[in-house]
Amino acid sequence: MTQIQQTPRTTLKRLPKRGSHERETINQILDEGFICHIGFVIDGQPFVIPTGYARVDDQLIVHGSQASRMLRALKTGIDMCVTVTLIDGLVLARSAFHHSMNYRSVVIFGRATLIENREDKIAALFALSEHIIRDRWADVREPNEVELQQTTVLSLTLAEASAKIRTGPPLDDEEDYAMNVWAGVLPLRMTTDSPIADPRLPDDIDLPPYITDYTRHK
Repeated sequence: MTQIQQTPRTTLKRLPKRGSHERETINQILDEGFICHIGFVIDGQPFVIPTGYARVDDQLIVHGSQASRMLRALKTGIDMCVTVTLIDGLVLARSAFHHSMNYRSVVIFGRATLIENREDKIAALFALSEHIIRDRWADVREPNEVELQQTTVLSLTLAEASAKIRTGPPLDDEEDYAMNVWAGVLPLRMTTDSPIADPRLPDDIDLPPYITDYTRHK
């Protein structure tokens, strides 16, 4: 399995056995998530901003308004740190100290590149749409020229990335296993609820299969 080369910034120091630099592991986590958090610094002030994203091969794609302070700063090539976290379960131990969560996370370091070419920009926006809900792009109006001009799209290479994963039951102190208290994992997963139609939607428009059959790809 392909490994991403470790750097001083992606070498895990706390519980390194939970870490992974396998590209496929990192890709799977990124492909399942919806929201990343982007950390950066402007004039000595740190910011961490949540935003949507998509992965295209070995690139992470983000987009937003040209007026966005974050995107205006990132396109200048400043350092950034991106995190994605998926929560898989609550780990309930016998002691308060050893409670935890089962999770999968990715941390990426680097500098973003502005996507300016029109075809590349459309392709990136298509990827963002497909990442959220597959096949939706074919049904909707594509961005017009004004909308494209108002949108900034950036890419970040996954060359400096790592994953960290926790699985399994709680790890209690040996003497606590005799306690008369339930311990284990409460699994969590993302599910959909019944779709809610736009109030202005005509009654004769049926739900498309990509909504009725929606599952989050892993």
